[in-house]
Amino acid sequence: MNIDRMVMAFAGAMILLSLTLSQLHHAYWLFLTAFVGLNLFQASFTGFCPLASVLKRLGKPTGTAFK
Repeated sequence: MNIDRMVMAFAGAMILLSLTLSQLHHAYWLFLTAFVGLNLFQASFTGFCPLASVLKRLGKPTGTAFK
């Protein structure tokens, strides 16, 4: 699995987790959903993603979106 797919899988998991926690605990968990969405949005324009940088340093294979 390359970095692009790992980033998308992690973002999707965080969104689902925060939505679940917002229903079970407190609506403030929706701020995590907003943070993940904003990070994905800015990464689409800049190509910079903090998680992709960490995964690259860990030696994971790169994809085409994050270099």
